[in-house]
Amino acid sequence: MIEALSYEFMQNALIAGVIVSLISGIIGSLIVANRMVFLAGGIAHAAYGGIGIAVFTGIPIFLGTSLFAVVAALFMAFVTINQREKTDTFIGLIWAVGMAIGIILVDLTPGYNVDLMSYLFGSILAVNSEDLYFMGILFAVVLFAVTFWYRDILAVSYDSEYAALSGINVRFFYTLILILSALTVVIAIKVVGLILVIALLTIPIYIAQNLSSSLYSMMLFSGFIASLFTIIGLWFSYSFNLTSGACIILVSAVSLMIFMFISKFK
Repeated sequence: MIEALSYEFMQNALIAGVIVSLISGIIGSLIVANRMVFLAGGIAHAAYGGIGIAVFTGIPIFLGTSLFAVVAALFMAFVTINQREKTDTFIGLIWAVGMAIGIILVDLTPGYNVDLMSYLFGSILAVNSEDLYFMGILFAVVLFAVTFWYRDILAVSYDSEYAALSGINVRFFYTLILILSALTVVIAIKVVGLILVIALLTIPIYIAQNLSSSLYSMMLFSGFIASLFTIIGLWFSYSFNLTSGACIILVSAVSLMIFMFISKFK
């Protein structure tokens, strides 16, 4: 692994993996605390529509996917706040329509031979400098939002009725969490792909949740654990010439099973 770090693409992959893992630890903790896993899954798959729009129009993939994912997150926030009894139906609808739009637009793009597998299962070894800038900016935005509004986000995440009675704008923070989740999903697609992204946003968080006594410590533990899984998965990927995203998720899943086994006999 040390020898591999002499290559620029491995340096970029390692930096990207750690940044995305830290962001996933923070946002994944909010997703789990707010019981939004199904919502995040809907956004992840709907984001493929943004990939299709970006490919069809020729705009940067990250930009197109980010804008589409944010629009999907805003729509989901509106629907889930106003019509909670129909939440599952609308999430399923957005999930399917987003993917269908993406597939159709990629098909209609003349002469474009897009590598769909890199979006479905990630392509962390293909991360370039522009991708790192985007990830770094998003990391700064997430850190600022969570640090500046930590008490409000904490109140909304664990008791939204109390938060509303305390004068906190629950709609704003609920929508903010969904938008940050959407942007996190977009950059995590580069690392593990849209099919596996939910695993990165939940497995490290589940372990961290059992080791933490507060949302703050859960975010820290989650970021550290996700970074560890990503580095080990990257090593397996490089050593055995395997798909990096799948290696990262399998390392996470095996670690979760070991953790659950040890916890059972404590």
